[in-house]
Amino acid sequence: MTDQPSKTGRPAAVKTINGRPLPGAAPSQQAAPPRPRAIVGGITARQRPGALPVPAERGVSAFTPAPVLDRWNADAAGIRPAALEPGDNVITMFDIIGEDWWTGGGITAKKVAAQLRAIGDRPVEVQINSPGGDMFEGLAIYNVLREHPQDITVKVMGMAASAASVIAMAGDTVQIGAASFLMIHNCWVVAVGNRNDMAEVAEFLAPFDQAMADVYAQRSGKTSAECAKWMDQETYMSGSVAIERGFADALLSADQTKVDEKAKASDAAVNDVRAMELALVAGGATRSDARSRINKIKGTPGAALDPADTPGAGGDPELASAIERLVQSFRS
Repeated sequence: MTDQPSKTGRPAAVKTINGRPLPGAAPSQQAAPPRPRAIVGGITARQRPGALPVPAERGVSAFTPAPVLDRWNADAAGIRPAALEPGDNVITMFDIIGEDWWTGGGITAKKVAAQLRAIGDRPVEVQINSPGGDMFEGLAIYNVLREHPQDITVKVMGMAASAASVIAMAGDTVQIGAASFLMIHNCWVVAVGNRNDMAEVAEFLAPFDQAMADVYAQRSGKTSAECAKWMDQETYMSGSVAIERGFADALLSADQTKVDEKAKASDAAVNDVRAMELALVAGGATRSDARSRINKIKGTPGAALDPADTPGAGGDPELASAIERLVQSFRS
């Protein structure tokens, strides 16, 4: 794509990028590049922009950084629609993007595709309050939504950060709360290694960052360069700023959302565990090893981080202290 101001409109679908086929596309004759050695863990009323590239090899996950989880805890956790019962054409995304090992939940392309099949050939409303998660899963969800034949209205209730902001771009109309935020940044992974390993990771990520910048540009009417600059700066946009810049179309009225205190406490608690896992992975642990270490402290997945009632919590205080230091150093 050129770096001129974009016309809103549906461009041709992207079938491959750097040899990586999209889900549902015919296999490319060119072999997909291998997963970079340095990446640790698994990789977290307009016409719609084109499809986005998704790695054929899903051994890489793009995470949401711990500071973003912290901001979601402070500003958006627990925000839910005021309506007691959603309609049968509403898809809610009030969770992390991608499968969540700690809760058994998470928003996945497979789940969204199943919901769209159940809704059928009707307009869809997508309600989002998410800190993001696995960026590549977010790209796949975006692709699933953009193929829906009827209008999609996206409502950002609280925050659509990282991968969730990409999903929001699939909407024909995007509404956002005045006190809500949309956050865009570059694809973020955890990697270890020497300068050659880091160069390999950077080369692997560059096409995905460019594709996201292009989609943001097509949606907003800005240039890819402007969007890439905002991504480099990890930019949070309030409701009014998102509308001014073309990322959203209208403000949600204040009476459409409420704060569910029980959901807020639950959201914050599980995000603390996710940040702990991320800190250990950043230190070089595999995700399975990080989860095993955390469970020695907190017990079973979903249990409270309370040493008084958590099995094994009092048995390894040095490990608990070490993990806490890792979390704090990673957030600083």
